[in-house]
Amino acid sequence: MTDVVDAATRSRMMSGIRGKNTSPEITLRKALFARGFRYRIHAPGLPGKPDLVLPRYHAVILVHGCFWHGHDCRYFKVPQTRTGFWMGKINSNRARDQREYAALKALGWRVLVVWECAVRTAKKDDAFRLVDYVAEWLATDAADAEISEMGVKDLVVGSRVDVSTVPSFRP
Repeated sequence: MTDVVDAATRSRMMSGIRGKNTSPEITLRKALFARGFRYRIHAPGLPGKPDLVLPRYHAVILVHGCFWHGHDCRYFKVPQTRTGFWMGKINSNRARDQREYAALKALGWRVLVVWECAVRTAKKDDAFRLVDYVAEWLATDAADAEISEMGVKDLVVGSRVDVSTVPSFRP
């Protein structure tokens, strides 16, 4: 399948995608702030500069884009052009994520991953329901977790599937 735009336009479009202050991240930050949670953003002293750091709870929240981190949900599919490049890129992002989770754990931080699909679903329904999940997790000494459109589950470091095994088509 060929691209609908020329290479220069695609390059310009892709270079405009940033890793900080993304729409899902800002949506979650606003909802947390409205509920009274206070946090630091992109803490440079921690591995991976987590999106949100809540020192009071000794917890970090990472807001991951489903495409860039290869989440197994309806928002991710392997591109049909330059598949090898994209699989390598996404797999290296996943490997980096695992290293950062382990480093944060070694420093005693609890890690919560909030996936883009959870924020998108919450925007359609009720963003405060998502914040309820986050608040519940923060209030306990629960282990690391991840929130997606499918709900909340434990985050197990090193358990993610290689993106090359994910089908390239999602219904």
